[in-house]
Amino acid sequence: MAGQLNGKVVIVTGAGSGIGLAAAQHFAAEGARVIAAGRTLAAVEAAVQEIAAAGGTAVPCRVDVALADDCKAMVDFAMSQFGRLDGAFNNAGIDGPLVPAADYPEDAFDAVIAANLKGVWNCMRFEIPAMLVGGGGAIVNNASSLAELGQYNMVAYCGAKAGVLGLTRGAALDYGAQGIRVNALSPGVVETPMMTSQMAAYDGLRDILLARHPIGRLGAPLELARAAAWMLSDEASFMLGANVAVDGGYCAI
Repeated sequence: MAGQLNGKVVIVTGAGSGIGLAAAQHFAAEGARVIAAGRTLAAVEAAVQEIAAAGGTAVPCRVDVALADDCKAMVDFAMSQFGRLDGAFNNAGIDGPLVPAADYPEDAFDAVIAANLKGVWNCMRFEIPAMLVGGGGAIVNNASSLAELGQYNMVAYCGAKAGVLGLTRGAALDYGAQGIRVNALSPGVVETPMMTSQMAAYDGLRDILLARHPIGRLGAPLELARAAAWMLSDEASFMLGANVAVDGGYCAI
């Protein structure tokens, strides 16, 4: 399938649902060979079946990005399947409870940091050496509009996503001259299963979030997938260490 990512081998974490699922599907439609990775094997297997039915190429992989051994195994699997690694969308993450900072449960804080921040580093630390072997590549780390702005009762999530920007910029400087482009994508509020469940749990939350988006609506997963695909493609060849906001104007207010 010819397209923006034609022939590239790309890892997508969190590929079982939401932005990750849309990314795996869209990348494959754009010609990539996709490693659809996620914590729930049945979910990524279903994603791969949908991609194959649409004529794309993908393989499923179970990974918990909070675990270094899982991330190493994911990259080793990609190399064994396709012999190279050209790109990665490090998208996997969790939301955590909505609790004021001083009352935030330590175990929940640790889990959010492990998945959303350390998980990005765990992925990059194995993706980068694999890309260097092939002469370079591109990485997009999924951050958030909340990496730039605070939000009530989300101290762990905000802290982790701000950290993702730091990881992204540091890694970009470390490896840009060696042919690896590392950038970040910052969504606004997107209509994913994770967000839908949060909005259903708190009366009025959806209206509050809508009011924060000058575009007048929430985002769709495919809109983020399209942005990530461009950032991973050769069309973004001079982009390094950037944070791209695809947020409906959330950060413009």
